[in-house]
Amino acid sequence: MKRNIDAGLLIFRLTLGILMLLHGIHKLINGVDGIKGMLAEVGLPGFLAYGVHLGETLAALLLIVGFRTRLAAVAYTGVMVVAFLMAHIDPLFALGKSGAWLHEGIALFLFGGLGLIFTGGGKYALSTNNQWD
Repeated sequence: MKRNIDAGLLIFRLTLGILMLLHGIHKLINGVDGIKGMLAEVGLPGFLAYGVHLGETLAALLLIVGFRTRLAAVAYTGVMVVAFLMAHIDPLFALGKSGAWLHEGIALFLFGGLGLIFTGGGKYALSTNNQWD
């Protein structure tokens, strides 16, 4: 079978983007009050919740279509780092009943976004000729 890295990047972008977009849609429907509360607990201003929402919706949509993929991945990964530090760091090394790391979902999002910062979106992206693609 012939290797097709660009098809792999398309699948990777679609997976990360669609799964994160569901989080953004949830906030679109239900609001960002939950995130505002979490931010307030650590002494951060509530308006940052809208940045989280943008990262989960706009950055996710940009990954899906492949427009400025590397730039979108920077925003996406930034949101994942903040989410990890705020909601997933304690207990850091805990395992669930199945033996899986409790934070593997956020880790996949975070490191997937990080990977796209380095690779870009591939040739099946909406934009491919800019340094941020």
